[in-house]
Amino acid sequence: MEKVWLKSYPEGVPPDIDPSEFMSIGEVFERSCREFADRDAYVCMGKAITYAELDRLSAAFAAYLQSSIGLAPGSRVALMMPNVLQYPVAMFGALRAGYAVVNCNPLYTPRELEHQLNDSGAEVIVVLENFASTLQQVIARTAVRHVLLAALGDMLPAPRRWLVNAVVRHVRKMVPAYSLPGALRFNEALNLGRGHALNPVHVVHEDIAFLQYTGGTTGIAKGAMLTHRNVVANLMQADAWIRPFLHGPQIVITALPLYHIFALTANCLVFLTLGATNILIVNPRDISGFVKELSRYRFTVITGVNTLFNALLNHPGFSKLDFSGLHISLGGGMAVQRAVAERWQKTTGQPLIEAYGLTETSPAVCINLPDEKEFSGAIGLPLPSTDVSIRNDEGIELPMGEAGELCVRGPQVMKGYYRRQEETADAMTSDGFLRTGDIATIDEHGFVRIVDRKKDMILVSGFNVYPNEIEDVLVRCQGVVECCAIGVPDERSGEVVKVFVVSRDDALTKEAVIEHCRAELTAYKVPRQVEFRSELPKTNVGKILRRALKETREKS
Repeated sequence: MEKVWLKSYPEGVPPDIDPSEFMSIGEVFERSCREFADRDAYVCMGKAITYAELDRLSAAFAAYLQSSIGLAPGSRVALMMPNVLQYPVAMFGALRAGYAVVNCNPLYTPRELEHQLNDSGAEVIVVLENFASTLQQVIARTAVRHVLLAALGDMLPAPRRWLVNAVVRHVRKMVPAYSLPGALRFNEALNLGRGHALNPVHVVHEDIAFLQYTGGTTGIAKGAMLTHRNVVANLMQADAWIRPFLHGPQIVITALPLYHIFALTANCLVFLTLGATNILIVNPRDISGFVKELSRYRFTVITGVNTLFNALLNHPGFSKLDFSGLHISLGGGMAVQRAVAERWQKTTGQPLIEAYGLTETSPAVCINLPDEKEFSGAIGLPLPSTDVSIRNDEGIELPMGEAGELCVRGPQVMKGYYRRQEETADAMTSDGFLRTGDIATIDEHGFVRIVDRKKDMILVSGFNVYPNEIEDVLVRCQGVVECCAIGVPDERSGEVVKVFVVSRDDALTKEAVIEHCRAELTAYKVPRQVEFRSELPKTNVGKILRRALKETREKS
């Protein structure tokens, strides 16, 4: 396809980037730490650490892994934390020492965590103590040999550190009882690391930086192998896109979890190159606390998903904030609703810019113009060095304006799925394009619009939910004969999970179905609607017709 989108590029944005400028994320990190040494890199719960401090702390963590426990080059280091200061310290430390980072959602159930740890082969895990009980239940069945325990207040100065940890543990009782013999405190690991020097590691482009887990099209969580080249390319692409529109120091609101690929690249890495300050929001679900935190800063950038923006707009204190410094409001992870975007612009005076990406593309593929005047409904233009193609089911490219599967090629596209060659091959075309599973169109100006999803994936508040995983759990519920999961519209989260169930008798209740799923699935995956049926529609070979159930729901 002709790159018609280049004609719509803003002035100052190049058509291509050169990923070879940096060999690794560590090189990007170290350059920023030198250039912006005195600036605050991260702020959490009122505590700031500068780029120079982040450099020293991450080097200490890297040295601990290398020298104190002798972790072999290329080993996997799992991180299971919300947005706390320990996350960037551990993440950058692991990458600088030549290890691959495995991001784990702290809300995982034991089943989900066990699969991810075993699949990745992680030998070390840094976990916030609030979630240590989950790890305890599965660690004996994994390859994890070293556990580092972080506490919410550990990076705060005394005596506030002791007070916060005491309140979390004993007053709010947010740390369930656990037993992890041999586990070491994160701060103790840093102290041990300070006694050693960081040994320089030769990291190359094709080394894995992140095993970032996604359900793909099968529902079986698998690790997208994001190499240093993939991630460096994507942060350079995004940097080239936004840099002409930003001037002076940036204060970035980071409410989405850094373990999610959107915030990981967009907030944690892209703004690293600009010497920005990331304000880490530990619990964005506490909207009142979130708004109070926002009131402390003249922030310039905020990223989020549609549901988060909507929740902020519905809080009475949000409209009273100072938006005079706001330059970019970026929405991704799920479709931005027009009503939310228009209300956002009316309240803040700034448009809500929509972007599009996938875990498999590190993640950014398309972004709207940073200086657009109003919401367009498009996901934007392909980034520099990115090719897109609209194809039919036979893989033939379609004429401009016709709807087909969006396929993507570029330096940000993953190396493949870890230890899953067949599924990697299925995801790619013969000429090197990634099949996204999304149905889209491209107009004469190069703007891409998503019109439907080819995948059966359900998108709940920006998180991928795969029907096969829900069904695999639900079929083990006593009394369930058959089941099928689909997504249904929800005003708050975009979509929620609905399940159709055929039961053996009338004793099975909706409440029992939901309780069974709650024990096995992260909260956003748990069905919100349950409908009992005497039978489910099937093909002539017995495959349940999920599409037929969707169409029945749409007609009703």
